[in-house]
Amino acid sequence: MNHDASPAGSPAPTDSAPQAPAPPRPPQENVWINLACNAILPGVVLTQLSKESRLGPIWGLVVALAIPLVYGVYDLLKRKTWNVFSIIGLVGTLVTGGLGLMKLDNFWFAAKAAAIPVVLGLAIPMTLKTRQPLIKALLYNDQVLDTHRIGLALAARNTVAGFDALLRWASWVMAATFCGSGVINFVLARWIVVAPPGTSEQTAQIGKLHWVEWPIVTLPMMAVMLFALFRLLKGLEELTGLKNDELFHPAPTKTSKQG
Repeated sequence: MNHDASPAGSPAPTDSAPQAPAPPRPPQENVWINLACNAILPGVVLTQLSKESRLGPIWGLVVALAIPLVYGVYDLLKRKTWNVFSIIGLVGTLVTGGLGLMKLDNFWFAAKAAAIPVVLGLAIPMTLKTRQPLIKALLYNDQVLDTHRIGLALAARNTVAGFDALLRWASWVMAATFCGSGVINFVLARWIVVAPPGTSEQTAQIGKLHWVEWPIVTLPMMAVMLFALFRLLKGLEELTGLKNDELFHPAPTKTSKQG
C-alpha cells in the first residue's frame, strides 16, 4: 500500500522538490570603503593634519575618530545588521578618543591596542554555543557563502555534527590569531607612542602606529583568515557534497533589453 508521507529517517527531498526560499540578504559591504574609513583616512589625518599649524592634536584626533565612527553608524543603518568589524572599529574609536582627549599615559594606548583583539579572540570560542557565533560573522558569513543552501545540504546528508566540529577548529585558529595580534599591538604601541600625551608629536606617533600595524599585524591576520576560510571551504565540500562554486551565491544574471 502506498503512503504519501515518507517515513521518519528517510532521505531529505532532492533538489527537484520544492524548497523554502532563501531569506533575503543584507546589502553587501564595500571592502575598500571599509578599509579607507577604518584605517587609511584616520591614519592620514593623524599624521598630516594634527600639527599645530593645521588642525592641532585635539581636533586632529577628533576628526580622525569621526571618520570610522560615522562609517560604522552609516553601515549599520544601511545594512540593518551588525558587522563585527564595524563594532571593533567603533569600540576602538571611542576608547582611543577618550584616552586621547583625557591625555592619559601612553600605557593605556598600548593597553587599548592589545585589549580589543584579545577580548575578541577570547569571545570567538565562547560564543560558539550561542545563537550568533562570532566565527560565523568572520568566516561563515552569508555575505560570502550561500549559507541557506549549505544548511539544507548538511541536513540532507546528516553531517551537521561534522560542520560543528569544523567551526570549532576555525574558532580556535582565529582566537589564537587575534590574541597573538593583541600582544604584538601592545609591543608596537609601547615602542612607537612615547611622546607626552596631548601633544602633536603623540598624535603623529598614533598615526604612525596605524600604518605600522598593517604590514606587521593586519596582513598576517588576513593571511590566517584566508587559510582558515580555505580549510572551511574544503571541509564544506566534503560535508555537503557541493562543489566549490556551489558554496557561493550564484552570480546575478543580466537580462538583456530588447528594443
